[in-house]
Amino acid sequence: MSAPAFLAEPQLERQPDAYGTISKAIEYLSVPGREEVDIAGLAHALSMSERQLVDLFRRWCGLTPKSFAQAVALNQARKLLRENMSVLDTTYEVGLSAPSRLHDLFVTYDAVPPGIYRARGAGLEFTWGYAPSPFGLAVIMMTQYGVAGISFADPGKEDYAFEDLASRWPNAEYRRDDAAVAPVAARIFDPNRWDPERPVRLVMIGSDFEVKVWETLLKIPTGGASTYGAIAKSLGRPSAARAVGRAVGRNPISFVVPCHRVIGSDGKLTGYHWGLVRKRAIMGWEAGLVSGA
Repeated sequence: MSAPAFLAEPQLERQPDAYGTISKAIEYLSVPGREEVDIAGLAHALSMSERQLVDLFRRWCGLTPKSFAQAVALNQARKLLRENMSVLDTTYEVGLSAPSRLHDLFVTYDAVPPGIYRARGAGLEFTWGYAPSPFGLAVIMMTQYGVAGISFADPGKEDYAFEDLASRWPNAEYRRDDAAVAPVAARIFDPNRWDPERPVRLVMIGSDFEVKVWETLLKIPTGGASTYGAIAKSLGRPSAARAVGRAVGRNPISFVVPCHRVIGSDGKLTGYHWGLVRKRAIMGWEAGLVSGA
């Protein structure tokens, strides 16, 4: 598998800066009527040369700016839905790969005992810290059971990213240790380290229904997409699309439990807790990963 060049470990520290420029490019590309990418105009808007712009995108996701724009366009989202209509009907064991899932991060997971969830984290000890990612600074929370939370911090809102996760389990204990989360972050965000022999261990802390929805999200392959209605149907509750939407919105383990792969039935990119710009960024990054594999 060939990963984007930027993922070489010495460059990981620069990811938040790279994402800042990428996010501005996505905002520019998101303006209605810009389906055809004006490379010169985009480069000018970002105070870059065309060569610098192309090089940035190739390092970040392995795609040209034009290919990236096409990967996150409405028509492409609709195409993904057509191609993945039956993806949730295909079962597989989490942590094992099928031929169509060779680009996936490998995970195993458990759910915490219901009593801990009802006690809002009482009895849990979280180690947490900030770490670089391709999508800006990430906050990662771990318990003795596994990774329990991943959020993203925009510049100046680093405290909010932590507090948003911690507010879900207000009775837990928290200890910051950036060094402890660094190797876990590297295994999560560097595809060269995605190894079925060393899956990332998750712990899901939520209601029974929420956990079922989050489990279902893990069935959507990298570069794929599904809808709230399709997830509800796969759970045997076809009228529960709104409830599925709420559960998707409360997913605490961003990126790894891929709530960003859930879109509207019309192909539109609906709300994402960490912003639609970041959702487009993750989907475009994954498209580059799949196309370059």
